[in-house]
Amino acid sequence: MTTLLPALAFKQELKTAQQLAIAAFKDNSKAELLLRNLCRCVDGVLGRIWKSFDFPKTTALVAVGGYGRGELFPYSDVDVLILLAAPPDNELTEKLESLVQILWDIGLDIGHSIRTVDECMNEAAADITVKTSLLEARLLTGSRNLFRELQERYDSEINPQQFFQAKLLELQQRHVKYEDTPYSLEPNCKESPGGLRDLQVILWVAKAAKLGNSWRELAERGLITSTEAHQLKRNERAFKDIRIRLHIHAGRREDRLIFDVQTSIAETFGFKTTESRRASEYLMQRYYWAAKAVTQLNTILLQNIESSLFPQPSVAHKVNERFNEVNGFIDIANDDTFEATPSAMLEVFLLLAQHSELKGMTARTLRALWHARFLIDTGFRHDIFNRALFLQILQSPQGITHALRNMNQMSILGRYLPNFRRIIGQMQHDLFHAYTVDQHILMVVRNLRRFTMTEHAHEYPFCSQLMANFTQPWVLYIAALFHDIAKGRNGDHSTLGMVDAKKFCHDHGISKANSELIIFLVKNHLTMSHVAQKQDLSDPDVIQEFASLVKDERHLTALYLLTVSDIRGTSPKVWNAWKGKLLEDLYRITLRVLGGEPPSKDRELKNRQQDALKALRLHGLPSNAHEKLWQQLDMAYFLRHDASDIAWQTRALHDRIDSLSPVVKSRLSPIGEGLQVTVYVKDQADLFARICNYFDSKNFGILDAKIHTTKSGYALDTFLITEPAFANNYRDIINLIEHELAEILQLQTPLSPPNRGRLSRLSRTFPLIPSVDLRPDEKGQYYLLSISANDRNGLLYAIANVLTKYKINLHTAKIMTLGERVEDVFLVDGAALQSARTQIQFETDLLEALRI
Repeated sequence: MTTLLPALAFKQELKTAQQLAIAAFKDNSKAELLLRNLCRCVDGVLGRIWKSFDFPKTTALVAVGGYGRGELFPYSDVDVLILLAAPPDNELTEKLESLVQILWDIGLDIGHSIRTVDECMNEAAADITVKTSLLEARLLTGSRNLFRELQERYDSEINPQQFFQAKLLELQQRHVKYEDTPYSLEPNCKESPGGLRDLQVILWVAKAAKLGNSWRELAERGLITSTEAHQLKRNERAFKDIRIRLHIHAGRREDRLIFDVQTSIAETFGFKTTESRRASEYLMQRYYWAAKAVTQLNTILLQNIESSLFPQPSVAHKVNERFNEVNGFIDIANDDTFEATPSAMLEVFLLLAQHSELKGMTARTLRALWHARFLIDTGFRHDIFNRALFLQILQSPQGITHALRNMNQMSILGRYLPNFRRIIGQMQHDLFHAYTVDQHILMVVRNLRRFTMTEHAHEYPFCSQLMANFTQPWVLYIAALFHDIAKGRNGDHSTLGMVDAKKFCHDHGISKANSELIIFLVKNHLTMSHVAQKQDLSDPDVIQEFASLVKDERHLTALYLLTVSDIRGTSPKVWNAWKGKLLEDLYRITLRVLGGEPPSKDRELKNRQQDALKALRLHGLPSNAHEKLWQQLDMAYFLRHDASDIAWQTRALHDRIDSLSPVVKSRLSPIGEGLQVTVYVKDQADLFARICNYFDSKNFGILDAKIHTTKSGYALDTFLITEPAFANNYRDIINLIEHELAEILQLQTPLSPPNRGRLSRLSRTFPLIPSVDLRPDEKGQYYLLSISANDRNGLLYAIANVLTKYKINLHTAKIMTLGERVEDVFLVDGAALQSARTQIQFETDLLEALRI
């Protein structure tokens, strides 16, 4: 039996050998050589340890999985199968347990199984993962006869067709898990679409079908060309290189290219940060191009392997002179179709959009398209016929999103629109975009398209209603294609994109009216979001200025639809019902102004009061129940609250106007997300800070705050708060808030110091320089305080503390969270702001509060 001393010696031997191999890799960067060397290091140690146990000659030690393939990453699992001729007796069981313990002791992350051949076959039949790991089994030491028996049984029992279908389903499931895109900003280089696992799936199904064990062998069988085999090999080597560097950098198994490590990994490749781009951006753009190529070639290969495993008689139906329909797929009529007629590279996507019954392109067509893409040059782009074809694709009644995604995947879109090609795989380090620029653009087009589809009308019914009455929606798709196309050009991307859009419209013969709308949308695609989320929608001047910008209903509707689609296309975390309400409110108010109704505070006040009274009558209150409360409220209150809010607060407070104790009322927000909380209490200097402190202590996010003081000196403040648990426990949470917050306001305990909450991982990687902008409004009555900073727990409370310190009065607060960034706007006044010196001190303290 091996003693402790030899185990320590084996451990040191293995560690030294691994360190030498890794050091050699750092010198010459040969990824595959390192993987083989690390594998040999483990092979040698395992072989000697096995022999030291003197196991029966009818046993074998077998490498499986990636280790069986002869590749071992620096911190990967070492998967082994201990193969037995028969179930072990007590003595053998004890020996095997000691073996496994020693393997752990010497520092190997062992994944092991102990089975007979029959047990291996039974497990493989029940679990596709086991079947896959045995596919790459490799004898390390022990009985060759037993291992040969395993191989023969495996080969005789595997069903290549079933294995292919199982692996294809597994691949699809994995792709869904990773959002069906290789363009995640923090991809997993092993598991994400277009990564190492996709390449391994191809080789697994090919090996199981006896079609080949390498890219070269697949090329020899005619499944891919030698050029494609070379590209696959090159990209596989690139992903292996990245994964190795991730392991070495982390000192553990790590396959994710998270923001924290992207710059460090990029620097190991020699990338340097420049004035215009981070080192990580150069690395990630290369990664995305490689993942894109793998995805393209995998599609071709999987189709070819499927055709080989499931042969079908080819039934061809002529579509036109250039294309046939073969078994539900579109196929080129001749191998040189695209060379003979380059415009067919656009025509094929138009045909797919026009014929929904077609499932896609044949592998032959995909391959020909992939190799012919270089024919899209300046002459191709200037051809009138090609320009008309591209417009027809955008004007198709269906299949547009699918067509554009496939065009991008096959590098046709970037070839046709050179400026789009520049943003393929381009990172966005703004803390709220979750996709690369090109994928965000295509996501915005998708969102616009969904507004036209009845099956998605329930998602955003108002948008769907507007789109149903919007003529020529393809105009919006063009605006979406260009709205961010100028990202990363060291200038205002809206202005630069407008120039690109103008040229596109001119080149493609788009009418003057539609061209003007497209250019307007690209130039102003951020404007509506800015006005809705940062300006006071109760101010007639704000509405009048916005109405003057959009000019008419068509421009307003187009900008609204693009804005909603744009915000939704940034990240799942950015859009919420509150942003939706602000945008819809701005749309409706502006539409009334464009319809000839001049913005009027008096008219709006009267309308809201009448609507609130209608709602109150439904609850059986006396007709004069509202009067005492409303006499204490000024016009600003009515203009900043919806009629439903006014009615709700009136019901809660009409008989408690002179309450000596705080009144706290809460309800589910009418917008369908979060809770509304109203606080009514004798005004306190630190009231806003105290309320924010309470919400922070409960980890509630504040989406909006309306601060109001009645004529009799009571604070009437309304907050919109959110938290995931609200949906399931809102009754309990409402009761808790109403009781606890009222008690805190009653006791008026001293405020605790602001908690400098931790930044998220993303914010730590891309810290914002906090900014504070304080300026008087146009009337000189109040000040607008704009704050931008990384989001964190306790941030709003820290801001409120500074306001309290300088006795700044808060009138409204617009809290806007954009992923990991906050952009808050407060309407304030106070004596301290009248002094330039005190104002500077106030801003300095605010900046300090925003910093971690």
